[in-house]
Amino acid sequence: MIATIEHLSKQYTIDLKKPLDISIAIDPSKENVNAWYIDDPKISPVVLDDWTGSVAAGAVVNFHNIHFNPHSHITHTECVGHITKEVHSVNKNLVQFFFLTEVISVTPEKHNQTDWIITKEAIKKLIEYSTCEALVIRTLPNNNTKKSARYSNTNPPYLSSAAAIYLREKGIQHLLIDLPSVDKEKDQGKLLAHNAFWNTKDNIRLYATITEFIYVPNHIKDGLYFLNLMIAPFENDASPSKPILYEIIN
Repeated sequence: MIATIEHLSKQYTIDLKKPLDISIAIDPSKENVNAWYIDDPKISPVVLDDWTGSVAAGAVVNFHNIHFNPHSHITHTECVGHITKEVHSVNKNLVQFFFLTEVISVTPEKHNQTDWIITKEAIKKLIEYSTCEALVIRTLPNNNTKKSARYSNTNPPYLSSAAAIYLREKGIQHLLIDLPSVDKEKDQGKLLAHNAFWNTKDNIRLYATITEFIYVPNHIKDGLYFLNLMIAPFENDASPSKPILYEIIN
């Protein structure tokens, strides 16, 4: 199915039959991606007295409970409510779902002997388009072990606050990254990149989102795409999400 989208008076054509999924699913059948020091997710049949919600156990339906944390176990999209005292729901603040998007691949740089940072300078050199609402950051090196990585106490790479400010000032509304957080794992609660991107000290960007724990396979090239940023309808600071890219074919 071919669709034509108009964006800032320019028309783009995409093929809706060729989605590029950059999400990581919860899959208890294998080692699940995990961060933030909590147990793995669980999907298990409901047990009520002598009834078990599993067709394999004799029920007529599968009827499962799912126990998980969106920040720890799955691709998720979060709003400023993740770091504010006031409650803000991503389900209420993300009201559009299709965005012109650029994919870039960044190699984090060594900093302070122990940290690896995605810098403003690196991002600035790579961004080629000025009209995108969203940016997808793939970190290098890149392989599918990111889909089952155990990030707790590993001090993963993170985004510098200067880079977050640059993206905010450039007009990026939706930032997607293949890491557990845009901030340092242990930063004494400063959350510099989160605060800078959402502009919490001035006019808070309630509509802006950060999506973490994506995985961008190597066959997806850097460049311009359309993004469909789909979330589950949870009234929460964060929701599991399924970002889908579409190649532009004109």
